[in-house]
Amino acid sequence: MKSPAPAGPATEPASAPSPFRQPKAVWAVAFACVISFMGIGLVDPILPSLAAKLQASPSQVELLFTSYLVVTAVAMLVTGWVSSLLGAKNTLIAGLTLIVVFSAVAGASGTIGQIVGFRAGWGVGNALFIATSLAVIVGSASGGFKGAIVLYETALGVGIACGPLLGGLMGNVSWRGPFFGVAVLMLIALVATALLVPPTPRPARRSSLSEPIKALRHRSLATTGVTGLLYNWGFFTILGYAPFLMNLSPLRLGGVFCAWGVLVALFAVFGAPMLKARFGTAVTLYGSMVLMALDTLVIGIFPGHPGVVIGAVIVSGIFIGTNNTLVTTAVMSIAPVPRPVASAAYGFVRFIGGGLAPFVAGKLVEHYNVHVPFVLGAVTVLAAAFVLSTVHRALQDADAEETHAGPSHERADAEEAVRETPGLPEEAVLAETALAEDRKFGGGTANLDAASEGGAEDARRP
Repeated sequence: MKSPAPAGPATEPASAPSPFRQPKAVWAVAFACVISFMGIGLVDPILPSLAAKLQASPSQVELLFTSYLVVTAVAMLVTGWVSSLLGAKNTLIAGLTLIVVFSAVAGASGTIGQIVGFRAGWGVGNALFIATSLAVIVGSASGGFKGAIVLYETALGVGIACGPLLGGLMGNVSWRGPFFGVAVLMLIALVATALLVPPTPRPARRSSLSEPIKALRHRSLATTGVTGLLYNWGFFTILGYAPFLMNLSPLRLGGVFCAWGVLVALFAVFGAPMLKARFGTAVTLYGSMVLMALDTLVIGIFPGHPGVVIGAVIVSGIFIGTNNTLVTTAVMSIAPVPRPVASAAYGFVRFIGGGLAPFVAGKLVEHYNVHVPFVLGAVTVLAAAFVLSTVHRALQDADAEETHAGPSHERADAEEAVRETPGLPEEAVLAETALAEDRKFGGGTANLDAASEGGAEDARRP
């Protein structure tokens, strides 16, 4: 559903304020964002040692991903309803509280089954948090709309890159370290958020629980959703099972996945928009998915060569970062429903694929051999490119509308979406790209910055 395009050309302020000159409330949420984005990569470095210490099979340990992501997927369906019921701040606090509690009790657990169960509770908290954090930062930030987006993207990049490194450092001491570390850091963020973030009003319209599921009846959203599911299957096959092939300590595993995370962050925030501007959304995704499939296949062919596996995993960060941003672009640009509804529906579908893949990989290794899950992962990523090609024309039309001179519905929608809940982390990148295109083609950035400033001032007034 398209919002009215902004009227009038964009104008630049005389001197743009620094995105890092922000109220304390914004820094509290940004800090929590960093820790939240660490959540997935945090456990990678401890997977082999966790299996050894608790005498668990790889497929049992992979359930740490499955319980976390599948529960996150289901919870994405209700985040809009919860946020409309509680308001954004209270939803943030609820999410942070769940993360603190369940990460702490996971660290205190004594069996793999207990950790898997508590990791699921962590997933509920994570879904509530990521669905509302971007909107809270944008609504509370000073320094204009762009400043808020830059700060959020910084938190995204730091979290993705540093999560594995922190997991490796703490996991080198004990497998319990990453869980307790997250609990302590998120507790600090929880207290700061409760004290510093001003109350947020409830939306005028309450979201419906059924909206995201009903939205999947639309062919364009269902098609791009399946694309995300298939691509994420390959992504989480690499993330979940590759650590078992490297024969490294938790600290060195953390270093490998830190390098991977740096590439993910760089290509999600910078590489994907540049490639999209040069080649278009569809063509860039076809190329990235084909290359990712080949990269995954290399791991499947040479799983007994740790150096090859390490190199392929690090290189995969290029394709994963690009795909994360541009598959979200594809979903949002052609979905015939409001972007918050599309976010919830797409989050549900893609996290299902990401959650099931690591567990299935472990079972395939147990029943066949270590080659099979990565060959399957390569096939699913290729299948994602094929499915995406069925909406090629729609993606081309969306790109054309976004880059024509004057006001654009696509750009306006991308900029407005970061103020609404639920949202996805990649939408920050989409909004910044829209702002850059507004400056190039004309479209109303000045109005958005003024609105952001006004909203932030209102929030800070007693």
